[in-house]
Amino acid sequence: MTTTLRQPVYAGPVDHVAYGHYGPGRLHLSPDWNRPLYPFQGRVTADGSSGFRAEPGRYHLYVAWVCPYAHRAAIVRKLKGLEDVVSLSYVDDERDGRGWAFRERRGPDPVNGFTLLEQAYDATEKGYGGHISVPVLWDRHTGGIVSNNFPDITLDLATQFERWADTSVDLYPDALRPEINTLNGWIYHDVNTGVTRVARAATEDERETERHRVVAALERLDERLAEHRFLTGATITEADVRLWVTLARFDAEHNRGHLVSERELRDFEHLWPYARDLYQRPAFRETTEGLPAAWDQPHGRGA
Repeated sequence: MTTTLRQPVYAGPVDHVAYGHYGPGRLHLSPDWNRPLYPFQGRVTADGSSGFRAEPGRYHLYVAWVCPYAHRAAIVRKLKGLEDVVSLSYVDDERDGRGWAFRERRGPDPVNGFTLLEQAYDATEKGYGGHISVPVLWDRHTGGIVSNNFPDITLDLATQFERWADTSVDLYPDALRPEINTLNGWIYHDVNTGVTRVARAATEDERETERHRVVAALERLDERLAEHRFLTGATITEADVRLWVTLARFDAEHNRGHLVSERELRDFEHLWPYARDLYQRPAFRETTEGLPAAWDQPHGRGA
């Protein structure tokens, strides 16, 4: 149910002294937590057979500018032209032990007036003790979370709202789904989460193993893009969105100090113009902050 806000309400400032850092008691560290890390896995369907029918104005996305998995949902929503169909708001960039919060920098929660995203989880499941993640797909009709399982959210946005969407954009074509699924699987393991495993490696040997895995994946992708404008051919698909959010953060975050690779993104012959090609599109550009001017250079790829 939607709450009409008369006065914006916000969480207090980030306070690591009072609340600690996010993690202990959440994530996989939660005591006796034996459920999936992303346990809300409802699906939106065009015909409503899942219990959640695709309808304009019914659903809201909670996302974060700094989270690549939430970023994917924001990109797909805009690529499909769903801005007036599925609403969206941002949590604050920083979090303490309370998890994601709504503060003045990114604006209030326009749907429920929550100050902490934890309240959305608690409204869905009283006493919820698991991970407080974004993106979250919220259902105004039931007053609860449909899904916090990020791979499903983008697929549903890409395929189930066609009655209101830009149908000239097909991010998950039937004929390409096996290929996209295969790409998504190894991109997720070797690139999206690979860069995180490098940063969190406990030993130098482990770091080297994970680092070489990521670099090999980037080289493989670079070779693939020598033959294709996008990962599966001439049009953007779900696989491109999933890769791009890591490429956009590669130099500034993941590879800072050359932690992953001695080469920066601009040193990859085909990945660099490919990434800039995508950035020229409003769905990528307008959902991204902080990229340097080099991303605006001509990319030299086909129309």
